[in-house]
Amino acid sequence: MDRRSFVKNTCLTGAGLLAGTQLLNAMPIGMLAPTQLMGGRFVTLCIMIRTTPWEVSRDVKLHPRDEGKWHTLEGVKRLREAFGTNNPNGRLTWGFTLNALEDKRTNFAQIREYAAYCHAKYGDEVTVFPGYFPAMYLPPARINKELSEALQIISGFVGKRYKPQSVIGGFLPAESLKYLADKENIHVAQAVIWSQHNIDGGGADGSLSYPYYPSTEHFCKPGQGKKDLIDCVNLDGWSMDFICARQSGQTGHEITGYNSRRGVGPIETYKGWGLDLGHREVMHTQSIHFDKGVELNGFGWVPNIWEAQMVYEFGMDFICDAMKMWVTDTLKRWPDTQWVSFGEFGNIWRNHYKSNDDYNYKFVERGCGLGDSYNNLEIRWFMNKAFRLALLRDWHHDTPEMVIDFTRYDLPAHEPTGARPDHPVKDWSIINRINQKGLRPEDKPVQLKELTAQEQALIYKYCPELKA
Repeated sequence: MDRRSFVKNTCLTGAGLLAGTQLLNAMPIGMLAPTQLMGGRFVTLCIMIRTTPWEVSRDVKLHPRDEGKWHTLEGVKRLREAFGTNNPNGRLTWGFTLNALEDKRTNFAQIREYAAYCHAKYGDEVTVFPGYFPAMYLPPARINKELSEALQIISGFVGKRYKPQSVIGGFLPAESLKYLADKENIHVAQAVIWSQHNIDGGGADGSLSYPYYPSTEHFCKPGQGKKDLIDCVNLDGWSMDFICARQSGQTGHEITGYNSRRGVGPIETYKGWGLDLGHREVMHTQSIHFDKGVELNGFGWVPNIWEAQMVYEFGMDFICDAMKMWVTDTLKRWPDTQWVSFGEFGNIWRNHYKSNDDYNYKFVERGCGLGDSYNNLEIRWFMNKAFRLALLRDWHHDTPEMVIDFTRYDLPAHEPTGARPDHPVKDWSIINRINQKGLRPEDKPVQLKELTAQEQALIYKYCPELKA
């Protein structure tokens, strides 16, 4: 099928035509992007290029460590080649901080050139990554200005009027997501880190873990109607082990203590537990989405972000072996897995779901028995436009399910204001009725029947199977 026929047959009019064209423009001639969401298993991977940890602007660097020498052409090539092992059609996203885009050192110039080469050869996405937490330190107007400046730089070195389909943002405020949609014609952003709370300097718990159109009120909240909805699909950055994610932050030894960020992330798994145990946790987390998750939701998706500096900090052979192990074993267990960029996946989802009205995500996990992923616990999550709900039980002892999270999206939400480099705003969470972290007296777990009649009616409207 030629490119023109592909667009005609898959994305006929309006927003679908635009999204289909964007998908095609990201692909080298002869390589077609997947277009069908339902029935698919998708992995989105971003490799982050930076000059220091947690940099959110040219002059706002939250950690003094200079990682310039930690980023080399050899390192990123080895990492990309490891990703491509047994995965010749796989595509990923390269995320550059503004400093990494503007750094004149030879190694950064080489890495930018290599990313452009990978776009031309493999269809990789090249985009901006304004640190993990720009919303905590910068006002939205400054974030927006620097996003546009970074996109112009990327268009310049990739060439052919290239523009990515997404940006990687960690946390991005609603105003910036609306700016991307309205001013930059970008309709996908990794702009939430699910369950992040009291770790890495801040947090924003309260969102869905799967894609949604954000509200103008708050980037963690799904839009409730046309006037409230921002046409920029909000994506998570890492799939989490839901049982581990109940915690706030982390404590104790990296192996024996708990870590709320345990899941597919390489620092918390391969680096923390080693290749054997770390890989078991990665595969366990993916199985939540690629086994029962496909049955419940019609598709499965696993996002992940790897920092390029890990090749130096933790050892090139170790990190590249971890990448090969992850990719190879994922394809062995789920051969139909499609490795696509964040922008591709976001637009595939956007083509299928035109609003927040039609999805109703459901997940089930029993802990794998490693660390704080306790194997006697079973958690069920329900996530939709109106709320997210988590039920936890001890399945070994057949205890009743308890509500450990009930976050309502039909209630007003407000983002913090006044963030400045010298006055950061660290907590962007939506925490209302009951929150999984259990930090307030009102977060004490209860049974469904102990909720108010109105709350139960809301839950049963979306999840009638829970009605006794």
